[in-house]
Amino acid sequence: MSSRKNKTETGAEKPAAWREYAEALLVAVLLAFFIRSFVVQAFKIPSGSMLPTLEIGDHLLVNKFLYGIRVPFVGGRILDFKDPERNDVVVFIYPRDRSKDFIKRVVAVGGDTLEVRNKRLFINGEKAEDPFAVYGPDIIPRRRSTRDNFGPFSVPEGEVFVMGDNRDASHDSRFWGTVPVTEILGKAFVLYWSWDAHAFSPRWSRIGDRIP
Repeated sequence: MSSRKNKTETGAEKPAAWREYAEALLVAVLLAFFIRSFVVQAFKIPSGSMLPTLEIGDHLLVNKFLYGIRVPFVGGRILDFKDPERNDVVVFIYPRDRSKDFIKRVVAVGGDTLEVRNKRLFINGEKAEDPFAVYGPDIIPRRRSTRDNFGPFSVPEGEVFVMGDNRDASHDSRFWGTVPVTEILGKAFVLYWSWDAHAFSPRWSRIGDRIP
């Protein structure tokens, strides 16, 4: 009587096909989880707070390995490679709602003293080079808002002060404070897709652009 078992020429039993597929799927899931958690992750821009650098509908990749290895779900880092620098565009956990990720530009780091005077940015008492910022001509008095006049404020060590490039339409550190470096998920570095919902068309010219 012939055996119904699937065997190799040496007589060893082959793994069932479903087991091979399951193992391949498990490896793929673990690899995807590792890459997403520690190497690179995709994000979509939902608002205009970073205009004109980033437009609504831009899809970008974030380098999660650059600053160090962050422990998923728990927070904190087990390895630190480098600190965020001024002008880095970073994705981080929003301090007031940890279920949300925000993207802004680092304008000051730990130890800096920051001030905004009539929309202009000053770092350590000197007018800062702020080439990516855009804002309108109207000035809101300090007594009504911290949007256009803020500080002086000393950034604590281990934290960063972030602002949107579209200064008049950005909800950022001027309103809710600094971001701990340990809460930064990574640095945005390239656009891999961009969709213009109004024109119902891709923005072909933006795809592949580096993020300054």
